[in-house]
Amino acid sequence: MANLDQVRSFIEAWNARDLQRIGALMADDIFYHNIPLEPIRGRETVCAAFAPLIDACSEIDWRVHHIGEGADGVVLTERTDDFVRDGKRLSVRVMGAFELKDGLIIAWRDYFDLGQYQSQL
Repeated sequence: MANLDQVRSFIEAWNARDLQRIGALMADDIFYHNIPLEPIRGRETVCAAFAPLIDACSEIDWRVHHIGEGADGVVLTERTDDFVRDGKRLSVRVMGAFELKDGLIIAWRDYFDLGQYQSQL
């Protein structure tokens, strides 16, 4: 499967709130940086960080506005990530970069405005 398709599957897994599938699409030693927060490494650590968010949300909807794959295989996404938490919808605009190797995400960086997110809490 092409890198672009793998990232689409990853986003679909988020929308399904399927942590097992999310984890299966990441390499064991994935590097994840949700900028401006501190980066974390490793599938188990990343999934453990996601679990409370997924559990707290009754709905997750990542809407992709643009997606493209560079000549080096890096997939870039421009999206709006919506989360319904305690009956309230939170929306944040995100630019994501995904590096893949052998069909698995080895590095994932999301860039977003933390202030925009926090103002909705």
